Amino acid sequence: MTALAVLLTGLLFGGMTFYSFAFAGFLFRHASPEEAGRLLRLAFPAFYLATIVTAGLAALAAFAIDRTAALLLLAVVLTTIPARQALMPAINRATDTGAKARFAWLHGASVALGLAQIAAAGWALLRLA
Repeated sequence: MTALAVLLTGLLFGGMTFYSFAFAGFLFRHASPEEAGRLLRLAFPAFYLATIVTAGLAALAAFAIDRTAALLLLAVVLTTIPARQALMPAINRATDTGAKARFAWLHGASVALGLAQIAAAGWALLRLA
């Protein structure tokens, strides 16, 4: 069970880090801002769903090994659900209506949440490894 918990948590940490720092940056470097935004809008629901599923499975695998790691992973699940269901649509609405100040605030909140989730997954991975 330890190997499964480590592998799932490593997958979560690596996937979140890659998506946040490499994928989004790649899109904005190699596509127009409009096309990059369109592609990110298409990718985010799948990214969030993969994060929820992977973090949930990792939390289950980690529960018997390290309860703190399991709770960190569960926190990722529980914060990704409202990010997917409420924060992401609010960011899209702000973009669509040209509400630049609202977009900036919501996007900043999204970035801060993502960084906190990456830190939580990394901390869980260190505890499990």
